[in-house]
Amino acid sequence: MPQAAVVIVGAGASGLSAAGALQRSGIDAVILEQDRDIGGVWARRYDRLRLHTVRGLSGLAHHPIPSRYPAYLSRDEFAAYLGDYARRFGLRVETGCEVERIKIDGTLPPGWIVTTQRGPWHARVIVVATGQYRVPLKPQWPGRDDFRGSLVHSAQYTEGSAYRGKRVLVVGLGNSGAEIATDLVEHRAAHVVVSVRTPPPVVARDPFGIPVQRVSHLLSILPPVLADWFARLTSRLVFGDLTRYGLPRAAWMPYASQRVPVIDVGFVDVLKRGLVHIRPALVRLTPDGAVFDDGGRVAFDAIIAASGFGTGLEKLIEANDVLTASHEPIAPSGEPTARPGLFFLGYGHSLRGHLFEANRASRKLAENIAAYLADRMVG
Repeated sequence: MPQAAVVIVGAGASGLSAAGALQRSGIDAVILEQDRDIGGVWARRYDRLRLHTVRGLSGLAHHPIPSRYPAYLSRDEFAAYLGDYARRFGLRVETGCEVERIKIDGTLPPGWIVTTQRGPWHARVIVVATGQYRVPLKPQWPGRDDFRGSLVHSAQYTEGSAYRGKRVLVVGLGNSGAEIATDLVEHRAAHVVVSVRTPPPVVARDPFGIPVQRVSHLLSILPPVLADWFARLTSRLVFGDLTRYGLPRAAWMPYASQRVPVIDVGFVDVLKRGLVHIRPALVRLTPDGAVFDDGGRVAFDAIIAASGFGTGLEKLIEANDVLTASHEPIAPSGEPTARPGLFFLGYGHSLRGHLFEANRASRKLAENIAAYLADRMVG
């Protein structure tokens, strides 16, 4: 059985940053990645995807994104940076190695067993960095099996040319839903509708020419009520009253709820131009379309479920005291958990940027793992 002091599950941004920070601390790690290529998950995201966070606050531990890249990296540019990062640090990444189960090894020396399709690994420390968006959530709407059109999850969407001239429903207004709806308009879909159950706040990516991520770093210092007041005022000054265009007032605010808002990269423009239509929650599907919460019935050729993702950690980890009811880690990223030798990285909801937080947490992770391994050697 192959052995390693530290096994990291997942070679996305968080997993690579963890390995880079550990190496800087003198600790080698093996990364197990189910994809065939580093950055492969990013490379398969929809074509128009760009980071919503600025280059200077999106780099991984100990290696900022080079200045040759633009302020907001494209999908392919960020995937290339991840590959460069792994090569720069000489990280050991076992690609095409899907992890099936992580469980405690009760033998001596104590540690963890990682079961993969290519056989098991033994590790003294496990870092789980498979990401918050691992498993697409596909709602089982009444009438789903009767719908005769195309129905896919947003994870399967790449670009809108296949929808040209079609009537398309996007279910869910998060960042993916907003960008997909915009992309459909740009690819000349005949009619684009977004179904919104819980209206989110919408913020400009660069209000008054300042990246919203940098603004969030400042507002995060304030009490949430005051920060949300500033956020609402800024959005009103930049966008005006979006309820005039069918989008209901936000049901929650980012700082009080610690949820990421919709960051606008074109959606508000197509909404104001009447090229995207807002409908309430989807109730059920019919053979030729959908029925909404207000009783309205609309015909559609295709439906894209921008209904979010789950972590899938409940099926991956054989430990029932480290996850919340929603299957997210209880312990903060990079910090010790209820199970010695088990750490998580890349989970959590931050208004300062997921990549920014992964960088910071990976440095703390390296400190915690170094201390853990040192204690075990002394013991």
